[in-house]
Amino acid sequence: MENLQLAQRIRAFRKLKGFTQQELSAGCGISLAVLGAIERGNRRADEQTLAKIAEVLDITVRELTNE
Repeated sequence: MENLQLAQRIRAFRKLKGFTQQELSAGCGISLAVLGAIERGNRRADEQTLAKIAEVLDITVRELTNE
């Protein structure tokens, strides 16, 4: 999946679930700066980070990546 498309999906799911960037980053154990870079598409989330984001948002990685 293209990085920018994944970034947009992460942001959309975060907003849909009612999380702020700060709340999601804290739940995932990553810094706010890293989450912001991922959501802007400037940084690629590794598989472990994607799994943690999906877990906190209560969705599957498959839903997140749209595969």
